[in-house]
Order: sequence, then C-alpha cells, then structure tokens
Amino acid sequence: MIMSNENLKARKKAEKTEVANYFNGMGFERWNRIYSTRDDVNNVQRNIRLGHQKTVDDALEWVKDLGEDIGKSSFCDAGCGVGSVCLPLAQMGAGSISASDISPAMIAETQRRAKEIGVDLTRFDFNVSDLESVKGSFDVVICLDVFIHYQQDAAEEMVKHLCSLTNKRLIVSFAPYTPFLALLKTIGQLFPGPSKTTRAYTLKESGIVRAASSCGFDISRKSFNKAPFYFSQLIEFKKV
Repeated sequence: MIMSNENLKARKKAEKTEVANYFNGMGFERWNRIYSTRDDVNNVQRNIRLGHQKTVDDALEWVKDLGEDIGKSSFCDAGCGVGSVCLPLAQMGAGSISASDISPAMIAETQRRAKEIGVDLTRFDFNVSDLESVKGSFDVVICLDVFIHYQQDAAEEMVKHLCSLTNKRLIVSFAPYTPFLALLKTIGQLFPGPSKTTRAYTLKESGIVRAASSCGFDISRKSFNKAPFYFSQLIEFKKV
C-alpha cells in the first residue's frame, strides 16, 4: 500500500513528537545512564554502552586524520545526546563545534558534562533541534546512532540534508538491515520493548549510500561494530 504525502507527513510528525517526548522523559534517564560510567545498568544496557563507545571511538580515530587541521576545522554533532562525540572533539582541539539534539535535557546534560571535565564552552554552539532543522556549513558533520529513529525513506532524506551541511566529510552510523537482524527485532530481542523506548528501525545500506552519492559523496571507509543487543554500521563519506 502506497502512503500519500499527507499521511507520510503525519506519520513523520507523530514519530518526531514521540521521540522528543521520550528523550525528555524516561528516555533521558535511561540513555544518560547507559552513556556514562554508572554501575546501575543491566547486561543489555552495558553491552549497548560498549558497542556505542566502539562506534564513537572509530569515528574519532577517523577525525584524527585531520592532524593539525582539527584546530582549523568546524564540526557538527547532529543528535549529540549527552556529548559522547562533541566533548572528545573539544578535547582534541576542534576549532568550533555545533552540537544539537531534539531533547533540551540532553543538551543540558552535555553542557553539565563539559563543565565537569573542564571543556571550554565558548567553542560550542548548542541548539535544541531535530535533524531536519539543523543549519550551517561545516567541514565535518557527524551523526551517530540517531538514524535508528527514522524509517528508510526519512533516513535517506536526512543523509541528503546532512550532506548539504558539510564541505568535506559526513560520518554516520545506523543499524543495518539484514534478514537476521530483522528477525531479532521482530521477536523483541534486539531492542528494548515499547514500554522502554521508541520505535527502532534497521536500514538498508544501499539506500544510505545512494542518498550520499546523489549529493556528490563517496564512501571513504566503513566499519561494522556489534555487541549483544547492539549493531551499528559506521560509514565515512567524503565529498568528491
């Protein structure tokens, strides 16, 4: 069944509201706990923490290729969460950083963590914003583990939008679609239940790559990270 444009817009609006409400409520506490060093997590949450951190570490290693140019480069952390990417970027000497998230609670926590570790907040531009509304021009745009909230068509639109914001590189991660992972998701073993989280989507890599390619970006490298209950395909695109 083909969905009309009006129904598509209504669906996307409803899902965006659901995500915003979740991350300003129970979702904030849950993911703030996971993306920390706290001990009050279960085995599933601990494995998600480990998997996500590996994805973050790989992305930051790729950024290090800039060398001394890191200090001259502008970065956008789209969907910054609690600062897992933007805070290390600041510690690496990034020239300027735009950090945005749909949740004011997440932005506030990122700022709190920045102060806690002594990061200079003057190099940041914080914004409460969904991905669609992120604006600016940057050398590097990074968007990690955010596309899980977008269905395939919307995720591809977001790739195109993020490509329009970067002059050089786009680094994204997403839960890749495979029949096996689709089965796990269906039976509720890959992602937490509906009482604990929002909808979670797996995406076809071919569509993500095609969207970037249509904007003049090619894959420069990629890595696949997994842990129990965590699967993430990380891809770096460079402007041709």
